[in-house]
Amino acid sequence: MAERVLILGGYGVFGGRLARRLVRETAAEVLVAGRSQQRAEAHCRKFGGTPLRLDRDAGLVEALTGLKPAIVVDAAGPFQNYGDDPYRVAKAAIAAGAHYIDLADDASFVAGIGELDAVARTAGLSVLSGASSIPAISAAALDELVRPLVSVSSVDSTILPGNRAPRGLSVVRGIVAQVGRPLNIWRGGRWMSEPAWGDIKRLTLSVHGAAPVSARLASPIGAPDLLIFPERYKARSVQFHAGLELKIMHIGLWLLSWPVRFGLARSVGGLAPLLKWIADRLEPFGSDRGGMVVIAAGRDQEGRAVERSWTVIAEAGDGPEIPPTPAFLLARRLLGGNSGIAPGAAPAVGVLSLAEIEAGFSPFAIHCGQEETAAPPLMERVLVQDFGRLPEAWRRLAEIHDIDHFAGTASVERGQGFLSQLVGALFGFPPAANAVAVEVTKERTVAGERWTRCFGRRRFVSHLSRRDGDAAGVLRERFGPFSFMLRINAHEGKVFWPVESWTALGVPMPRWLMPKSETVEFVDAKGRFNFDVAISMPGIGRVVRYRGWLEPGNGQPSQARSTTGSEDSSPTVTQDPPPQTDQPAPVAPDAASVSDGRGGILGT
Repeated sequence: MAERVLILGGYGVFGGRLARRLVRETAAEVLVAGRSQQRAEAHCRKFGGTPLRLDRDAGLVEALTGLKPAIVVDAAGPFQNYGDDPYRVAKAAIAAGAHYIDLADDASFVAGIGELDAVARTAGLSVLSGASSIPAISAAALDELVRPLVSVSSVDSTILPGNRAPRGLSVVRGIVAQVGRPLNIWRGGRWMSEPAWGDIKRLTLSVHGAAPVSARLASPIGAPDLLIFPERYKARSVQFHAGLELKIMHIGLWLLSWPVRFGLARSVGGLAPLLKWIADRLEPFGSDRGGMVVIAAGRDQEGRAVERSWTVIAEAGDGPEIPPTPAFLLARRLLGGNSGIAPGAAPAVGVLSLAEIEAGFSPFAIHCGQEETAAPPLMERVLVQDFGRLPEAWRRLAEIHDIDHFAGTASVERGQGFLSQLVGALFGFPPAANAVAVEVTKERTVAGERWTRCFGRRRFVSHLSRRDGDAAGVLRERFGPFSFMLRINAHEGKVFWPVESWTALGVPMPRWLMPKSETVEFVDAKGRFNFDVAISMPGIGRVVRYRGWLEPGNGQPSQARSTTGSEDSSPTVTQDPPPQTDQPAPVAPDAASVSDGRGGILGT
C-alpha cells in the first residue's frame, strides 16, 4: 500500500502545486484536503490525487488517526491566525504518527516550532516549519554563500514576485497587516525597530540565460529570517525585503504605512479585501516574471571584502513553483525512508542543500546563478594601499557593509568667541565637557556613508562619499550646506584628515576662509580606537576640539526570551553546517515583536 501524504490547503495556490508534483513524481497517495469538498474534487479531476474535506479546527486528531498519513503538510495558513494553539496541526500529526511539514513564513510561528522538539523526538518524527522560499531556500543559499567567508558582516534576502503571480486573500491580508507596524531587526549588532514597508530601495536581478528583472522596488517586511539568521550566521546585520512589480502598488503600500507610523491608525489590515480587489483589476499589467536574491557580505580567507549573491529568476509564470519546492523535496526524502533528517522539531533550515533545491527547480523555467564581487567599504576605497596595514581596531570601525554602532567617551573643548560659537552652532558641534558619553552610528548609503555622532544629547550628522575618478586618499564630507574635500593619509599607524578645499551650497569657497582640520585617528595602548578632532577657522581661531575613544557597540546582546530554540534541539542533517565566524551570537527578542506575521507565502 502506498504511503499517504495529506496536504491541508491542497487545492490552494501553493498547496495545489505541491500536490501536483507529489502525484506526478512520487508513488505516494496524495490526499488533497481542505474545507471545500467541491474544490478538492475539481483539483483532483484535473491533476490527480484523492479529494478530502477536512477542517483543521474540528476533529483533526481523530481524522488523522483514521487516515494514517505518513506525512502531513500544512499549506493552508494564514499561520499568524492560528490563535492560542498555533501548533495544533503539528501536534495532531505527531499524535497520528505522521511527519509534519508546513509552508509558513510567519516569523513567530516558524521560530517557535522548537517547542514541539521533545515530543517529536520521543515519537521519532520530523517536524519542519518554513519549508518555503523563506527560510528554507534563503538559508540553503546562505549556507553556500558564507562557506568561503571567515567573517560575515551582513546578510539580506529579497523576494520580488511578478504582478501576474496568483495571490489569495490570505497573502494580501498577511502583507497589509504588517504595513507601518514596527519590526525588530538585527542591524549593526543590535536590535533596531523599523517600520514594515517604511523604506524603499531599487534593485535589478540578473542571471545568465535570462533577461534581467529590472528596476524593481523593495521594502522591509517581517520574515522568519529576521529571527533565525542572526544566530545562525553570526552576522552583524540581517535584513529581509519584498516588493511588488507595479510601482503604483508598491508606493501605495508605502504611503499607507504613514498613518500607522504616526499613530493615526493601529493597522491598515482591514483594507486587505479592497486592496486585493484593486490588485486583481491590475493583474493584466506587469509580467509573469519574478525573482529572489540572497546576499552575504564579509571577508574571505584572503582578507578581501566581498559580496556573494545567489539569484533566481522565474519566467513563464513559474514563480509560484518556487515556494512549495522545499516542501516537495522534504516530503520526497521522508517518503524514501533514508531522509538524512533526524527526529525533532525546528525551522526547515540546514536540511536542504542549495544544489538539491536548484535540482528541484529543473522542471520549470527557473534560472539560478551565483556571483562574487569585490565590496570594499568606503574607507578601504579611500586608503587603498594603507588600509590593510592599519591596526585592526581602526579597520574594525571602518568595516561598514550595512550599519554599525560604536560607543565610548570623549572630552569637548569649544572656542570662546561669538563667531566661534556661531560656527559651532551651525555645524551642531557639542558643548564643552570634561567627559561625555559618545555613540557613533555609521550607515552605508548609495553614495557612501552617513555618520551620526551623539555626544550626550547633542547629535550631528555628516555624509561621506567619493566620486568616480577621485584620487586615492580623497574623501568628501558634507555637513548640511557645507562640503569639504579631505585628503586622508596614513603614517605610522595613524590616520590624518586634512581639509583640501570646501564649498557652500555647491559654490567653491576661498581657501583663505577654509576651516583647518587637525584630525588624527590612532589606536591606544589598550587597543582602543582613538580620535582627536580639532577644527579652527582663519580670523576666528578654535571652533571645537573633541577627543576620546570608541569601541564596537555590538557586544553580547541583552538576554531576552528566544524562540529559535537551541542548536541541540534542532533536527540534525547529513550536510555540513555553515562556517562559524567570530561575531557575537545575538539572542532574539520575543518572536511576536518581530512582526505581526503574514498568512501567505510570498511567491516569486
